[in-house]
Amino acid sequence: MAIDIQDPRITRTIRTGYPESVNDEPFGVDLFGNEIMPGDEYLEWEDDIFRKDDISFDLQQFLLHLGAEEKIAE
Repeated sequence: MAIDIQDPRITRTIRTGYPESVNDEPFGVDLFGNEIMPGDEYLEWEDDIFRKDDISFDLQQFLLHLGAEEKIAE
C-alpha cells in the first residue's frame, strides 16, 4: 500500500492557489487545541474535530472507520 506524503502547503496551493491561508481568522480549535484555519482539512467525529495535519495516518484511518467525516474548513 503506497502512502502519498505531501507538504500541506503544496496541497493548499493546489486547492486554493495560495501556500498559506489568506484569512487570518481561525475556523476553530480541534480536540488537542490546534487552531484550524480556513482551507485546512479536518475530521469531524461526533462533537469532536481533528486537524488532519496534526494526527497520524493510523488515527485518521481509525476515525474514518468509526464514521468520521472529512471536511475542509471554510
